[in-house]
Amino acid sequence: MIGVLVSVAVFCIGVYGVLTRRDIVGVLASIEVMLAGSMLALVAMASGADSVTGVRPLGQSIEAVVLLLMVIDAAEAAVGLALLVSVARRRGVTRIDELQEVKG
Repeated sequence: MIGVLVSVAVFCIGVYGVLTRRDIVGVLASIEVMLAGSMLALVAMASGADSVTGVRPLGQSIEAVVLLLMVIDAAEAAVGLALLVSVARRRGVTRIDELQEVKG
C-alpha cells in the first residue's frame, strides 16, 4: 500500500512540473518523472497481488513488463531531446512560451 502512495506522490510531482515549467527540458524531465511514477505503481500493485494470492498476475513476470516500459521511456526521451535540439538550432529558444507558432 505504501508503494502505491509513493508512486502517486511521484506522479503528482511530475504533473506539477509539467504544469509549472516553461523550459522544454524541464517539461521533458517532468514527463520522465510521471512515467517513473506509473512504473512504480505497476510494480507495487503486482507485488501486492503476488503476496496476497501467491500467483503472479496473468502468469507473466511484471519485471519484464517494467523493463520493456523503461526501454520505451528511454526511446521517448531520446526522441524528445532530438526534437529539442532541432528546435533550439532553428529558433534559438528553448522556452515554451516563446514558441508560439509551428512552421514547416
